[in-house]
Amino acid sequence: MLTNDILNALKSYTANMQKSVAFVLQSGEHSKRQELAKFLTDIASVSSKITLVERDTNGELRSPITFSIEADGVDTGIRFSGIPSGHEFNSLILALLQAAGTPVKLDDNIKGLVAAIDEPLLFEVFVSLSCHNCPDVVQALNQFALLNPNIRSEMIDGGLFQNVIEARDIQGVPTVYLNGELFASGKVTAAELVQKLIDRYPHITQAKPAQAIPLQDVTVIGGGPAGVSAAIYSARKGLKVTLIADRIGGQVKDTMDIENLISTPKTNGPQLSGALQAHLNEYEITLKEHLKVAKVENGDIKTVVLSSGETISTKTIIIATGAKWRELGVPGEKENIGNGVAYCPHCDGPFFKGKNVAVVGGGNSGIEAALDLAGITKSVTVFEFNTELKADKILVDKASSKSNITILKNVATQAVLAENGKVTALKYMDRATQEEHKLKLDGVFVQIGLVPNSDFLGGLVERTRFGEIIINERCETSSKGIFAAGDVTTVPYKQIVISMGEGAKASLAAFEYLLKEGDYLNAVYQQSTEAKSQAA
Repeated sequence: MLTNDILNALKSYTANMQKSVAFVLQSGEHSKRQELAKFLTDIASVSSKITLVERDTNGELRSPITFSIEADGVDTGIRFSGIPSGHEFNSLILALLQAAGTPVKLDDNIKGLVAAIDEPLLFEVFVSLSCHNCPDVVQALNQFALLNPNIRSEMIDGGLFQNVIEARDIQGVPTVYLNGELFASGKVTAAELVQKLIDRYPHITQAKPAQAIPLQDVTVIGGGPAGVSAAIYSARKGLKVTLIADRIGGQVKDTMDIENLISTPKTNGPQLSGALQAHLNEYEITLKEHLKVAKVENGDIKTVVLSSGETISTKTIIIATGAKWRELGVPGEKENIGNGVAYCPHCDGPFFKGKNVAVVGGGNSGIEAALDLAGITKSVTVFEFNTELKADKILVDKASSKSNITILKNVATQAVLAENGKVTALKYMDRATQEEHKLKLDGVFVQIGLVPNSDFLGGLVERTRFGEIIINERCETSSKGIFAAGDVTTVPYKQIVISMGEGAKASLAAFEYLLKEGDYLNAVYQQSTEAKSQAA
């Protein structure tokens, strides 16, 4: 299962382990147990500090294909049920290295929030090994377990635990349970997990920030192509820069094949997100990842308030928060998210193997989703509101050549129908004849475009009725010192390469603004600081 190249790479990764690590495998019988034991034995072979121990844990571990990680004989709280290969292999190796002493790369204030939780938490994360979003959740919760002995986290491969999947009626990944109750379902980010913990335990935000951030020249909100570009360009100008992001890569991270990024013939979202992260790491940029912006207070010196309660004073702001999947807004959609309604075919497609599904949306994302699902499902029906598909011809031709893809045009989706908690049909209307129809199916994948992530701004800047931030050719908004770039703005053609360029342009515009206003802003901040000091 593990090639010599992988094992050699693991030898170099584990060369500086500070603690001994043991994989503790529950004893017993299971058809996959021998394969799992061989998998763990191969990993253990790369270092004398890694061992495999098989023992009866008296019900502490779920099954004979469940193992935990101990560091210097102490339970880390991390468990894996199944064989963490595929996308979850990185989750296992990261957990191994961090248990052995590699620093947990979370913001110090997030570490403080997690450490402040004072009651037992057991997270169960149901995943598919083909899901590229699941590792982010698994890795975040594993880190939580390492930071707080009250927390345990278990990755569960849904493919090997069908009885649990059926008992809990899970139809989407990642699905997270906390202490036996549903905590998060469907696509969820580490930032949303942190926010859910804050909502559940508001007292954890009362701890003082680990370290106050000095006045920033530029604060970038958003970690996609536009935000990363803006942060790097600003840092290259020698400015003090903070980047706030729920995750690096943003919406790009959910994109699979990327073939239109000039100079890169072919890549994918996770790879490009990794490259963005690596480029960021080359500069002195303060990164606030897995956090959201609660509000922005305007003024000559702006104040950005984070969901953790931390505040950042800054001379300029660049908003690059991108967009999220647009919802249909029909009856039955929200009620059945995770129970047949999904937005990520790569993540949730495997749950519909051999079943009949629909894809709503005939643009590039919709047709790409249909092509992906066609290789897994029994049939795919594409629903397009307009009389013609909007997708590129090459994609339409591919879809038309598939015998199990049906394309319906000029139809309006009216409702998602369900029985006993599971999607059973899609109700739609033929727009030409006004006739209503019902198509029996098992799942609906929504791919109808994007909505700007701008609600948190309130009336801070002018926006269109669609929520896009109105900017001029210099990325300036209606508020002085606040700039915006990428998919959250009115700039047409939402493309990665365009977002990168817009991020650079916003940074250069902010730099010019600081050249003109910098001395004045410094004086304002100094006066404000002195006034607060005297008042104290």
